[in-house]
Amino acid sequence: MHISEGVLSAPVLGVTGAAAAAMVVYGFRYVKGDMLAKTALMSSLFFVGSFIHVPIGPSSVHLILNGLVGAVLGVCAFPAIFTALLMQVLLFQFGGFTTLGANTVVMALPALLGYYFYRQGIRRHGIPQSLMFFLAGALPVLGSAMLLAVVLAFSGEGLFSAAKALFLMHIPIFFVEGIVCLFLFRFMLKVYPDFLERG
Repeated sequence: MHISEGVLSAPVLGVTGAAAAAMVVYGFRYVKGDMLAKTALMSSLFFVGSFIHVPIGPSSVHLILNGLVGAVLGVCAFPAIFTALLMQVLLFQFGGFTTLGANTVVMALPALLGYYFYRQGIRRHGIPQSLMFFLAGALPVLGSAMLLAVVLAFSGEGLFSAAKALFLMHIPIFFVEGIVCLFLFRFMLKVYPDFLERG
């Protein structure tokens, strides 16, 4: 789901770059104490997740795991995802430096949905916990796919068909990540519940 160099228009790059900078600075304010280690760990997990590819027809998509990162970190997901994306640019040329802001917004902003739905699952307001945990993993993927489509569409009419195709390709990942988070949250709550509590 990385956006490559030379694809986005200058206004879109400017807006998403400014938004990403604000998100990362805001998130870094909360990276203290235990959250520092959690942020580093989840950033590493997000980094590795992009190497787990799921074949879809002649192409493939990779796990995103932004819902999991958001559920564990809250707003600290912003610097965690930014750092992972920066390392991917430096080491593997995934995306690019000019699109780092756009990629951060596309991946990190929907991660807050993971935090929200995970917390709703913990509070149990008459809604099945399993459903909330599934949505915590699945909806951020859907949100990222939608943001990606919007960013591409605003950069030119010729990119709209590509945006639509990318969105449809990520629907299977929506279900995969929802199921992964459902089982992972249930497992972690049994064996290490403190890890899922914010510092």
